[in-house]
Amino acid sequence: MRTALITGVTAGIGEAAARAFVGAGWRVIGTGRRRARLDALAGELGAAFHGAAFDIRDEGARDAALAALPEGFRDIDLLINNAGLALGTVPAQEASLDQWKTMIDTNVTALVSITRTLLPALIARKGAIINLASVAGSYPYTGGNVYAGTKAFVRQFSLAIRSDLAGTGVRVTSIEPGMVETEFTVVRTGGNQQASDALYGGANPMTGADIANTMLWVATLPPHLNINTLELMPVSQSFAGFQVARAQ
Repeated sequence: MRTALITGVTAGIGEAAARAFVGAGWRVIGTGRRRARLDALAGELGAAFHGAAFDIRDEGARDAALAALPEGFRDIDLLINNAGLALGTVPAQEASLDQWKTMIDTNVTALVSITRTLLPALIARKGAIINLASVAGSYPYTGGNVYAGTKAFVRQFSLAIRSDLAGTGVRVTSIEPGMVETEFTVVRTGGNQQASDALYGGANPMTGADIANTMLWVATLPPHLNINTLELMPVSQSFAGFQVARAQ
């Protein structure tokens, strides 16, 4: 039985991924800040799931959680860097620097830190890394600013470490979704459920399960195949148009 460590399983894509991988016969270590949600997942998924409650930005708590993994969960074959967030929708000149730093600390610094920590074990087991990026890293839009920048980093980091890991047998994939209906927009807008409903309403967006099943497909491909990048959008979504600011 293979083991996956999935960050950010207490909502959305991460939660769906925990269900998908356990359902496919994997052991799953799921991380997140909300202990109650981890406990609920453990109750649902049973002995194949181990919840580790810590903030992904807290390296000391992360290392303690990894050191305390129970027997059967210590040999990690797959790292899914799913934890991340967007904060704010305003233009850069109006944005909160604190929110920018939180996005960088979560989406970039924490991701590279846990990746570097687990790389020796993943190399030893010829494992795999799946990083959750976004179409925001390829297609700029107003208000995307630092969030988009962090996701562009995730994409490029994935390609760069794929190059570094050539010959080790470790596979690296950047998954780059468009519109997925989760708690993402509620978090981004500081709890505004109406904003989330307005964004997704009538759009037939992708779901967390759609992305989770895509991750599972990537993870279970034959070991000689690597998906470098994979961009997904709902049929209703397309590429943003150019903006032109005209003199009045």
